[in-house]
Amino acid sequence: LLCINRAIAEYLSRDLPYKLSSDDVFITSGCTQAIDVALAMLARPGANILLPRPGFPIYELCAAFRHLEVRHFDHLPEKGWEVDLDAVEALADQNTVALAIINPGNTCGNVYSYQHLKKVNETARKLRYPVIADEVYGHLAIGRNPFVPMGVFGSTVPVLTLGSISKRWIVPGWRLGWFVTSDPSGMFRKPKVVERIKKYFDILGGPATFIQAAVPQILKQTDEVFFKKTINILKQTSDICCDRIKEIPCIHCPQKPEGSMALMVKLNISLLADIGDDIDFCFKLAKEESVIILPGTAVGLTNWLRITFAVDPSSLEEGLGRLKSFCHRHAKQL
Repeated sequence: LLCINRAIAEYLSRDLPYKLSSDDVFITSGCTQAIDVALAMLARPGANILLPRPGFPIYELCAAFRHLEVRHFDHLPEKGWEVDLDAVEALADQNTVALAIINPGNTCGNVYSYQHLKKVNETARKLRYPVIADEVYGHLAIGRNPFVPMGVFGSTVPVLTLGSISKRWIVPGWRLGWFVTSDPSGMFRKPKVVERIKKYFDILGGPATFIQAAVPQILKQTDEVFFKKTINILKQTSDICCDRIKEIPCIHCPQKPEGSMALMVKLNISLLADIGDDIDFCFKLAKEESVIILPGTAVGLTNWLRITFAVDPSSLEEGLGRLKSFCHRHAKQL
């Protein structure tokens, strides 16, 4: 266990201005368990947490179980899905326990610039709460912005870094993630806090031990060619996705994806004859064309769609062709 913790600490430290230790790292069954642990550690009576919209719905589910009030801040599509920091300041109060960000973005496909993350840090510092940095898509950056971990700013604001091997190494079924206190100033190293975290992990089931044993070698010895191949494929499929969407009048993509494996597109219901909303659209699309797209309502945006481009190029072309045919068939006749 110490060996895997050390390997993850060394891996994450490559991108930080300070060194993490094995004591900063806790192993989880995928990033989903890391999310639940983060919210469990921060929950207290009357507390609230600031979550992104659109965002990964597991956060809302975990918050409900922990009796944490959820307050949503919006992403700004016209600004590359940046955090609406004015809204964050308006939502926060003395009972706010954390701000959560997902970078690279699930569901928007955004990758925050260093300058924007610095502003997020400054806002969190001003309002005096930690940041939960969900970086499960870490390093899957395909646009102009390189991936910058939120832990870079950990010296001024404590950061809980959540991640896993599932996306960058494309092994989601292995269910191995991490919960890391990126906190060189030591807020989370107070004896009672560390003790509470360790005791909580004592009652949790971790990943299979043979997968844990493989992680140090996976992190240290995966060839850079493997990562470059993944990035090149995602660039290719994101281009296909955006190009084909331009051919569909009722769907608009406000921002080409910069990272992760998905993007959000706006659905113009007024151009369709017999579609009630995004949920109706997705159900009928699945029934008529056997194409599965997630309705935006599921991630917090009504009449938007979440499309994943982590698909073989030929299959993606086929699926988007079926999407175009479906939209043409249901278009209002002028």
